[in-house]
Parts: sequence; structure tokens; C-alpha cells
Amino acid sequence: MTKLLSYLSLVLLLSSCFHLDSPPEFPKTSEGYRPIYANADEIEKVLITTPQPLKSPGKIYIKDQFLFVNELGKGVHIFDNKDPKSPKKIAFLQIPSNVDIAIRGDILYADNLKDLISINISKPSEAKLVHRLKDVFESQNYPPTTNVRFECVDSNKGVVIGWEKVLQVDYTLNCYR
Repeated sequence: MTKLLSYLSLVLLLSSCFHLDSPPEFPKTSEGYRPIYANADEIEKVLITTPQPLKSPGKIYIKDQFLFVNELGKGVHIFDNKDPKSPKKIAFLQIPSNVDIAIRGDILYADNLKDLISINISKPSEAKLVHRLKDVFESQNYPPTTNVRFECVDSNKGVVIGWEKVLQVDYTLNCYR
């Protein structure tokens, strides 16, 4: 009887090691993220352009009579704040993939995807890139949230500058985080 119980216990133990269920099927449509790509040359273009509307503002800095308002992912709005009741748009400093800024003296520091750039803002309407430190930050090869499906990054398409939420009908959302 003891031998029989031992054999049955062994068979039961071994059978629990095998998973006989088929893998779960993914729904035909699933929500997830798709990377937004750009080439490296586009990313490194830092330009002064005409004023743009505020869409997704971030940090705000005051320097002398000027306001510098970070536009998440896009760059920095520059306002003349001589009259605080009515600030005037001067220009937009286009910095692709910019998320954060800081100002010290006449230098505005900003992230430009993986690089840290320094911009002379002594004359804000003529802001000029003065230095670039390459590869200071890690690239974001994952969506902004976890427990989501996403389209795997393909470095042949360029560098990832952001993520867009999508509803996919096919099976391109083949990565998970």
C-alpha cells in the first residue's frame, strides 16, 4: 500500500509539471502603443520659430522680463513679461522630444531626446545653441505605462521620439511591458 501511494504521489507530482492547456489567444483587436519615429537629423534641429499655441505646458521659468514655458515634447515658448497682466508671445524655441528645462544665468539647459543641450538666451528672440552633450540620457524604447501591449521598436525606422495609443486590428502589438 505504501508503494502504491508513493507511485501515485510521484505520478501526481510529475503530472503537475506539465501544462496541457493551449496558450491564450489574443483578441483580434487590442489596445496598445505604437512608437513614433524620427531620424536623428530631425531630432537635432533646434530652431527659433514663430510663436505657437500652448497645448501641453510643463515648467515655467522667469528670467529678467521673460517667461520660458516648456511645451512637453516640442520645445519652449518665450514670452515678454514686461506687463505681467498681458504677456506677449515672442517666439517658440523648437527642441524636438524636449521634456525638461532649467535656466542658469544666460543659459537654458534642455533635454533633446538622449542629448543635453545648452542654449544662450541672453537675447531670447535670438536664442542660439552653444553646446550639445551626446547620449547623456537613455532612449525611451518603452511606452509611458506598464502592463500594456506595444509594437516592438524597430531601430531601422529611426529613433523613438514618443508613443501613440492605438487600437490595432492585426498582431503588430507583439511586445509586452
